[in-house]
Amino acid sequence: MLADLKVALVGNPNTGKSTLFNLLTGLNQKIGNFPGITVDKKIGFCKLPSGKTAEIVDLPGTYSLYPKSKDESIVFQVLADQNNSSHPDVIVLVADSTNLRRNLLLFSQVADLGIPMLLVLNMADMARKAGISIDIDKLAKRLGVQVVNISARKGEGLATLKQAIAQITPLATQTNSIDAKSFAPEAVEAIKQKIKTDNDYYALQILHQHEHLSFFTDKEQEEIEAIEIGNGFDTVKLQGEETVARYRHLSKVLGDVVVDTGATKKFTFTDKIDAVLTHKVFGFVIFFFILFFIFNAIFSWSSVPMDLIEGGFAWLTEKGHEHLPAGVLTDLLMDGVIAGLGGIVIFIPQIAILFALISILEDTGYMARVTFMMDKVMRKFGLSGKSVVPMIGGIACAVPSIMSARNIESWKDRIITIMVTPLVSCSARLPVYTLLISLVVPDEKIWGVFNLQGLTLMAMYFISIIAAILVAWVFKFIIKAKERSYFIMELPVYRMPRWKNVVFTMYEKSKTFVLEAGKVIIAISIILWVMSTYGPSQRFEAIDAKYDHIEATSKDTVQLASLERDRAAEKLENSYAGLLGQTIEPMIKPLGYDWKIGIALITSFAAREAFVGTMATIYSVEGAENDGGEMRLRDKIGAAKDPQTGLPIFTFATAFSLMLFYAFAMQCMSTVAVVYRETKSWKWPIIQLVYMTAMAYIAAFIAYQLLK
Repeated sequence: MLADLKVALVGNPNTGKSTLFNLLTGLNQKIGNFPGITVDKKIGFCKLPSGKTAEIVDLPGTYSLYPKSKDESIVFQVLADQNNSSHPDVIVLVADSTNLRRNLLLFSQVADLGIPMLLVLNMADMARKAGISIDIDKLAKRLGVQVVNISARKGEGLATLKQAIAQITPLATQTNSIDAKSFAPEAVEAIKQKIKTDNDYYALQILHQHEHLSFFTDKEQEEIEAIEIGNGFDTVKLQGEETVARYRHLSKVLGDVVVDTGATKKFTFTDKIDAVLTHKVFGFVIFFFILFFIFNAIFSWSSVPMDLIEGGFAWLTEKGHEHLPAGVLTDLLMDGVIAGLGGIVIFIPQIAILFALISILEDTGYMARVTFMMDKVMRKFGLSGKSVVPMIGGIACAVPSIMSARNIESWKDRIITIMVTPLVSCSARLPVYTLLISLVVPDEKIWGVFNLQGLTLMAMYFISIIAAILVAWVFKFIIKAKERSYFIMELPVYRMPRWKNVVFTMYEKSKTFVLEAGKVIIAISIILWVMSTYGPSQRFEAIDAKYDHIEATSKDTVQLASLERDRAAEKLENSYAGLLGQTIEPMIKPLGYDWKIGIALITSFAAREAFVGTMATIYSVEGAENDGGEMRLRDKIGAAKDPQTGLPIFTFATAFSLMLFYAFAMQCMSTVAVVYRETKSWKWPIIQLVYMTAMAYIAAFIAYQLLK
């Protein structure tokens, strides 16, 4: 979509910038990467009252133009490079009305770059509740820019903002906050001549940040460095002097503009809640019960829709076999594609519930408190408090969680976080856990309240988190670094969750789960069906001849009744898939797995969810000739017997061993790819793949041998 205007949203973290982005763009948005940099680039499109279309770019949140992390460095790179595809025509700086002085530090820096901009004062409703009054007209006059009051959470002021964006022009009244040249006159003048600019502050920023700017050639970098050295440019000292000068200027700007009549009662509500929720003892107890509630809800609330979906797919398979012409295509569709797809669609209710509850925790501000509480604990194991954000996010998906580790300033903390985050059980493992738990753990309540299956699921998540922390402790001694880490995080005030946002998150995450996992599952299901249906012709001819002879000569009614089932089972065992599974069976037999589970382990390296689809396809192929598809897939898997012992395949020992294997194994090619991309080296993903696979095998072996 071509846009008439490029608009960049800039602001501190927790100012509601992303909420405003969603309001302006709705569903008309996409996510990519900034050119040459593995940092999320969110862009969307918005219709303005003038009839023009604006391209909205949501830049990473930052407290200052001086970056502390990889994400923050993007802001100045985009604003400084006119050839950057995201370089804006207009900047919309989003500020928190309840903390204007701190937010205006970034505004004053961005304004001094000379790009047309307007100031948006968000959270106007919260400012009113806190007794804060802001004279918008006086503030606009002193800053020389348009100022718009909005409440993004409530959608207030959106029309006014769109009108302001449509009408914005370069303002002659937009004044500089400080005399940038006064900090290093000779160096600034030399840079101005070198890069041909008349903006003093732009030249000063180039002196500070040129090493991070990719649009300068190596020769230009050397020349700028020479100017720095020749003029004794001290970047740390001058940044401090600039910050002091800016706050001095802002004190004058905000004098009699902001009137706070509620200073004594401001955030009292938040403070009272924090006294309980972040308590050094009760805070962890409450967090434990919140986690228990989430995992209990995943089982309890999803049971009805899951039964309906499962029954629907069983009915669809049965009717398909009844009404479609018998043949290879029908078998492929019913026992390959439909069986595999049914194995993943059934888990949509659980995925939706998980993401909805996580979204509520984030939206209310509670997740930030968890990060704060865990900081001291995490430091003992070689992690930063900020490591908690990727690790908690790992409950949803490891890929974006690993990418979010860019906000961790310390290289060592960041690498350790990346290395252990995939151990935290993600939503892709949820279908595996819930299937196995439903097979071997009774659906009963302890003391009439606690669901036994929910407790088991929570235990699996706790095992994964404890494992991640222990591995981090080991890496603490292996990985060496001289830099010291630190933890700075702003705790947002408590708010009611935005229910539209919760529903939107449920929809988006469930859709992504089905589409992304679904593509892999269908592809694997088709390949697996072919491999499970066909095998070496000599073997299949011998099997057919054997059972045709039995059918013609045997008078044993019991043997004849199970003839077709036995024929299908023997053909599956001698199919290409069966031969592959039997090749690796000696390696996995000590873990309690047969060759069918072995096939699922192989396909799971494409995506963990493939385990369920693989088992569904294998057992549908095996049972296609006798049950007509009317048996539910969970029933087929649960009824599987060991041909040698006659005992169920999925005993408690086997199921728990399998859950531990999936808890620790690095069965996700997307995670391997993103670790390589974030570390720019194959060293780390290879180490990760080796240690996690070893952990998975050893843990599964010990569990099976002890429990069998």
